[in-house]
Order: sequence, then structure tokens, then C-alpha cells
Amino acid sequence: MNKTELIEKVTEKTGQTKNDVDNTINSFIEVVTESLQRKEKVQVTGFGTFKTRERKARKGRNPQKPEEEIEIPASTVATFKAGKNLKDSVNK
Repeated sequence: MNKTELIEKVTEKTGQTKNDVDNTINSFIEVVTESLQRKEKVQVTGFGTFKTRERKARKGRNPQKPEEEIEIPASTVATFKAGKNLKDSVNK
């Protein structure tokens, strides 16, 4: 499902206009993104938790030249951990 399909499904379920649903989804994404940029955790009870994790610098292999070793820099990555209700719903 892509964003357009998500907007259509939410529109059907809520009866709101596509424009309102689009604005709501865009706002949600924006708020989560801004929170993660500040290294804050966003927890939606029953759905899951968005947070950041620090990844250390490491050595890797160049996939185009496997004999070549490259340095992969440290980075911050966004992660999502599904909540219990979401896990249970998926595993029915």
C-alpha cells in the first residue's frame, strides 16, 4: 500500500475528505520526523514506537569490488518497534 492508497482507505473509514486526511497524514509524518531529529521517542500505544539508534562506524566490502574494504561512517538511524496489539493482529 502506498500513501495514496492509505489516504483513500482512511477517507473511506472516517468519512473525512481526502484533503483533510492527506493533511493529517502529512502532519503525523512531519511531527514524527521532527521528534526523531531531536532524538525523542514517539510511542503510539498499541501500534508501536519510533526512535533513533546510533550505528557505529565499521568496515565493509564494496559490492562492486568485493576485495576492496571500505569504511562505513557512523550514523543515526530511525527504527520502529511494533506494539503488542499490532503484533497480535498480524499474527492471527
